[in-house]
Amino acid sequence: MNVVIVESPAKAKTINKYLGKDYKVLASFGHVRDLPAKDGSVKPDEDFAMDWVVDRDSNKRLTEIANAVKGADKLYLATDPDREGEAISWHVLEVLNKKKALKDVTVKRVVFNEITKSAILKAMAEPRDLDDELVHAYLARRALDYLVGFTLSPVLWRKLPGARSAGRVQSVALRLICQREAEIEKFVPQEYWSVEAGVKGDEGKSFMSRLFAMNGDKLKKYDLNNEADAKTAAALIERTPLKVSGVERKPARRHPQPPFTTSTLQQEAARKLGFPAQRTMRVAQSLYEGKPIDGEVTGLITYMRTDGVTIAQEAMNATRGVIESRYGDKYLPDSPRVYKTKAKNAQEAHEAIRPTDPMRTPSEVAHTLDADEKKLYELIWRRTIASQMESAVAERTTVTIMNADQTAELRATGTIIQFDGFLSVYQEGKDDEGDEDETRLPMIKEGEVLTLEGVEPKQHFTDAPPRFTEASLVKRMEELGIGRPSTYASILSVLRDRSYVHMERNRFIPDDKGRLVTAFLEKFFTRYVEYDFTANLEEQLDDISAGQEDWKKVLAEFWEAFKPKTEEIIGVRNSVVIDALDEFLEHMMFPEAKEGGEDPRKCPKCDDGRLGLKTSRYGAFIGCSNYPECGYTRQFGNKGDADGDGNADEPATLGSDPESGEPISIRTGRFGPYIQVGEAVKGEKPKRASIPKDIDTGDVDLEKALALLSLPREIGAHPEDGKMITSAIGRYGPYVAHDGTYAKLQSSEEVFTVGLNRAVSLVADAKAKKGGGKTVLKELGEHPEDGDAVRVLDGRYGPYVNHKRTNATLPKGTEPESVTLEQALEWLAAKATKKKPAAKKKAAAKKAPAKKKAAPKKKAS
Repeated sequence: MNVVIVESPAKAKTINKYLGKDYKVLASFGHVRDLPAKDGSVKPDEDFAMDWVVDRDSNKRLTEIANAVKGADKLYLATDPDREGEAISWHVLEVLNKKKALKDVTVKRVVFNEITKSAILKAMAEPRDLDDELVHAYLARRALDYLVGFTLSPVLWRKLPGARSAGRVQSVALRLICQREAEIEKFVPQEYWSVEAGVKGDEGKSFMSRLFAMNGDKLKKYDLNNEADAKTAAALIERTPLKVSGVERKPARRHPQPPFTTSTLQQEAARKLGFPAQRTMRVAQSLYEGKPIDGEVTGLITYMRTDGVTIAQEAMNATRGVIESRYGDKYLPDSPRVYKTKAKNAQEAHEAIRPTDPMRTPSEVAHTLDADEKKLYELIWRRTIASQMESAVAERTTVTIMNADQTAELRATGTIIQFDGFLSVYQEGKDDEGDEDETRLPMIKEGEVLTLEGVEPKQHFTDAPPRFTEASLVKRMEELGIGRPSTYASILSVLRDRSYVHMERNRFIPDDKGRLVTAFLEKFFTRYVEYDFTANLEEQLDDISAGQEDWKKVLAEFWEAFKPKTEEIIGVRNSVVIDALDEFLEHMMFPEAKEGGEDPRKCPKCDDGRLGLKTSRYGAFIGCSNYPECGYTRQFGNKGDADGDGNADEPATLGSDPESGEPISIRTGRFGPYIQVGEAVKGEKPKRASIPKDIDTGDVDLEKALALLSLPREIGAHPEDGKMITSAIGRYGPYVAHDGTYAKLQSSEEVFTVGLNRAVSLVADAKAKKGGGKTVLKELGEHPEDGDAVRVLDGRYGPYVNHKRTNATLPKGTEPESVTLEQALEWLAAKATKKKPAAKKKAAAKKAPAKKKAAPKKKAS
């Protein structure tokens, strides 16, 4: 008997069918060991020794693996073909050695880029030994990330209340987002003008031309910077007749892009499909692990974590065969296209992401895929086919036109696609900059006199640099050599989960907390958030995987400089830190002086107070230097003025309260926008109501304000006991309440519209949950270990997956209906790992008294 270890249970079933009865394929369910989430798990003073722990679920699996291996002839470690996969194999091997399960067992490593029968059988015929260099690179990366997180985060907690944590790569990604925001804030639009003229040739077809030069000098972008100059320039064009002085036609070719890497797949899926990086990787994992095809589970794409752009010769031949049969000989180049990776610090080479069988078209597999899988498979299939097709052939035409006295030169350009080539299958998505539209010009001859149809000066303003989308941020990180394909999705997710950034219209906007953390790191840990430093460290990690660097030497050099720096900053007084950040962030907090040149830091409430950065247990805010005599505060990110109660200096008045006649206004305080009736009287707070996050402040009118101020709203008496059911908005969002039972509402708007029948139903569901009942959103199937149900349930704080007593919250943005059993098992395993340290603490607490009693006996002896 031979034992094969893979990561996923779904993969294990498929591969067992391929290998037959002489093999037993078992799943590790991902990583089997991890560093415990506490300080001291990596020991720099002990040659970077690491304490690994095995969680309860993994221990059961490893025991099962050990029992299977003890009676086996060979053990094949067949985890994923990347650094993480090599690490999982190493962890399994280490545990099996400790369990003394490998006596007389031959151990080999096998890797396959796709889950198809031919690929599996070929891999099993070509085993190798475990790659120590890849394992060392994993250990170095894991230790670095751990040491940065557990050494730097406590510094943040002490110096910046409200900060969550810092990470080696995530902090640099956050800096990119914050720097872009600072560029946008500092940006000053610059005015410029262009002059366009509509003209018509002998054929009678009109086209647009643009003023290119005046008096023989080519116009630069800002040469026409006001309306008067633009109108003067326009007058020159009106000196007709206009004559064509030249027609230049140049051939142009557009070449296809290489097949997908992890990075380019995430970028294109974001542009074309609107998928966040995590969603892309989750769907790609499903396609990689396989779908039922002709009665057999088959992987549809190759491994999805890769920097490589090459494809295997067999797949290359099949791709060319598809092109020839579906599109014809003219779309097939004479020889295959060969691509080389352009990514900085490309990881160990694997194939690009491609269909396992290019002959398997999207329409042929559509019946076995869900909506997301169909879209992503088609994207991958089209990109792969296009990568081996002929280039598109175009003709670029430039027409030069002169006015009567040669003082104005106009130009018109157009592109005609003469042969679409690869464009018939795939076109690259546009970046923020976009591409020029392809326009077609009529046939124009040199010397032809054109009719002027109109001249129009156009005003323009330069645009601020765009905020990052997931696609553009991943692209920028890849260009800088920051992070690796397997880490991009998790990095972006962590930034959102820690409330350092949020998304608006699919673009990253840094939150105040994120900007403050970035400012702190830039000011006090400058070297460690520099792009070059992070990229160079990635290069060293790659050198370790190539056997060119010693991993412990790299760690020692990093730690030797990093540890003293953290100790130095811990010793700096908090007041010094806040003063430094106050100066560093001045441009953000006080972007410009008030009219008349008044100091923007002058307190609007007291005469001699000065505004500056302050911190509290809730985070940062802007306050007056005369505190507590002057209680003026405003939000850290709010650049407007506020009065002593955190109110806007000139609040937006919506109207008068019909009961009191007092003005109702919208204001902004330390905790966000709210509505207030009248003004504060000493010793007495005015009536206020917060504006919920899901209601746009700009949409709040007098009617909406009065509704918010009137909460809680009485919906009606419960038909069973006659007690009132109410709706309101609380700390955890909108809800209905009845006799101590609370039920969540979907939105703040529903607070004002929910009817009695709906409210009674919600309360009944909430009471059922309270009494142990659960709302089952989806049955996922049986757990492979014990056969117990794995389900998606609806809880007080949202949907979660459940198995026995283990619950795991769904990642943000995950729809309950889309959850698969494989995903649920991974989340449950991860949650079980996190529970382990807590269980240890309880056990230690119980044993403590016994240790105290034993101590005197030892001394006496």
